[in-house]
Amino acid sequence: MNTRAWIVFLDESGVSLLPQIRRTYAPRGRTPLLRHRLNWKRASMAGALGYHSTDPDRGARLCFHLKPGSYDTTALIEVLEQMKAFYRGEQVVLVWDGLSAHWSRAMRAWVAEQDWLTLERLPAYAPELNPVELLWSSLKKRELANLAGDHLADVADATEQGIHRVNHNPRPPWPFLAHTGLTIHPPHPPNLRKDQ
Repeated sequence: MNTRAWIVFLDESGVSLLPQIRRTYAPRGRTPLLRHRLNWKRASMAGALGYHSTDPDRGARLCFHLKPGSYDTTALIEVLEQMKAFYRGEQVVLVWDGLSAHWSRAMRAWVAEQDWLTLERLPAYAPELNPVELLWSSLKKRELANLAGDHLADVADATEQGIHRVNHNPRPPWPFLAHTGLTIHPPHPPNLRKDQ
């Protein structure tokens, strides 16, 4: 593994017009009601959360992609092309799960032509090792909680607001990594050092 590379975790998740029901507060005797159209339209989102392996001062980087429908190999290659531009040719070690589109022949052939990218596979049935899972959880507990949008664009807008919230706060991406129990050396990024 390249020790001067970005370690990037990638994961996909889905959102729909069906609200993510969460507890909320309301005046006594006024139970809140969610009214929605019972529409099954779905969108998929891909998140890539990167940490530099040797220079934590470079901060964590978050790439985000949202599309109607679901991801297949072709759509994921488009995501990786955008990620290549985002990292501007720097070396990337991409860590993701065993989804069939991640390891298809077409994907492996495309990756073989990329000199900037190395793939690593997460162990099977171990979503707790992927910090992007915590990003999805954060979005679904805040921006998407109890959202009963009329159009998929409403859900997309709320999702993008959540991504901006995470992106503009220097602390959340590091705790996402810390929660997995994984470390990238040096172990304490500058905004989490104990001496501050």
